[in-house]
Amino acid sequence: MFFTTQITRYILAELLKVFLIALFGMTAVMILAGVVQTAVNEGLGLAPILRIIPYVLPNALRFAVPGTILFATCSVYGRLASNNEVTALKSLGISPVALLRPAWVLAFLVSLVAVWLNDIAVSWGTTGVRRVVIQSIEDIAYGMLRTHKTYEPKAGKMSISVQRVDGHRLIRPTISIRGPSGSTAVTVTASTAEMRYNEQRDTLSVFLTNAEATGEVSGDVGFGGHFPSLRREIPLNLNQTDEMGKARPADCPSRKIPGEIRHQAEVIQKLEQEMAARAAFDMFSGDLDGLSGEEWKKRRQTLGYARSRMDRLRTEPWRRWANGFSCFCFVLVGAPLAMYLRNSDLFTTFATCFFPILVIYYPLLMVGIGQAKSGALPPYCVWLGNVILMAISFVLVRRVSRY
Repeated sequence: MFFTTQITRYILAELLKVFLIALFGMTAVMILAGVVQTAVNEGLGLAPILRIIPYVLPNALRFAVPGTILFATCSVYGRLASNNEVTALKSLGISPVALLRPAWVLAFLVSLVAVWLNDIAVSWGTTGVRRVVIQSIEDIAYGMLRTHKTYEPKAGKMSISVQRVDGHRLIRPTISIRGPSGSTAVTVTASTAEMRYNEQRDTLSVFLTNAEATGEVSGDVGFGGHFPSLRREIPLNLNQTDEMGKARPADCPSRKIPGEIRHQAEVIQKLEQEMAARAAFDMFSGDLDGLSGEEWKKRRQTLGYARSRMDRLRTEPWRRWANGFSCFCFVLVGAPLAMYLRNSDLFTTFATCFFPILVIYYPLLMVGIGQAKSGALPPYCVWLGNVILMAISFVLVRRVSRY
């Protein structure tokens, strides 16, 4: 019993050592890649980049943790098996299952942390990155105009091009405003312009002098002709919304999802009741054309959006838990497979362990998430990949125990 305890502590210490070292290296690389990509895409300066790093960290960790826990498992158990230490321990009457338990316990605890990381990465990290980018939008816009002479906000319905930039003054700016169909509705030219970020309204204000507007004036585009001075607000939309105008389910914290589900059920029930009442009224009044008119189609479309949001809300908790517990499932497969291979080459062992995960787990996860979000399958189907890895692990553990 004492010897088994010592072996357990030894294996756990080795797993933690390799896991933490690999996690540090992998996370650093992923943070660097994520920050560089964001900086290139958004044109960020040094100060915003430093502010983004804490928000990128959870997202980098949630991708790095499953791979690094599998890497640590392959390293430790592959070395034990290749040095014949597993065979020696079996000769002493110690079952290979006893050697696997430390990895199982560690992977289970790491999986709980990974579930938490999956939650804060999308609900806090993504929103934080977006907030830093938007708060730096004025510097980004001027930087893009100085470098490329043109700037097109991702959330806006306009593009700006300039002849040159003189300090904070835009010389000979041209603003193209798109209509609802996406085509250019109005073009505004001016002698000079300045841009300022409005933090309270989350908009980028453009102040123009001696402006000339040409084009079709309709909808939300409410100007045309000559203007000595003109102001245009570009909405930046910090919180991305779905078709219902609400926060996307993927951005909702886990603690708020049950309340969102209850609220969405009430919305769907109200829409169904309104449609039923309207249908009954049209049939009673003999207005059967009303059941196939544009208004009825819009009602059905709104109900479809509401049901789609409900499916995505129901899928989100299952997805986060399945993603988090991929760590546990990876170790369930990786540890016995590394022992069974008995290969001293770490990277060969890791590649062999990762291959079934790559071709089985991730495709099944993606299919399960897509089908659950569309309502074709129940939300728990996202666990299908995890269940199959558990079944493979059961077969591998039996083989390891017998050889």
